[in-house]
Amino acid sequence: MPAPSVTLRRLGIAGVCLVSLALCCGLAWWQWERFSSANGTFQNLGYVLQWPLFGLFPAFMFWRIRKLRRNAAEAGTPERTGETAVAEVPAPRQRRAPAPRPPAPEDDELAAYNKYLRELNARDK
Repeated sequence: MPAPSVTLRRLGIAGVCLVSLALCCGLAWWQWERFSSANGTFQNLGYVLQWPLFGLFPAFMFWRIRKLRRNAAEAGTPERTGETAVAEVPAPRQRRAPAPRPPAPEDDELAAYNKYLRELNARDK
């Protein structure tokens, strides 16, 4: 039999899941009313479909965590109880900068364009 604190915690989580579902269903109803009104849009209809999923998400996560813990217990993996394993961090690799390339020779067209830009710049000053 689980300890009383575990049972209270599970009841608290179940309560939060139910409150979340009720709140999100209320928001879905509100979006349905907005969709049904004269100025409702399909975006409101999309929210009608989204809100119940948001409300079910905490319950899904609770179920998923319980399933993962149960699978870990069956596999024999010890559950962590506050102790964290410190992973060995490898030393950073030294990165060498690539050798600079020699400048490419300018072709005639690029040289003429750069000369034109220098002349324009000189005229502006």
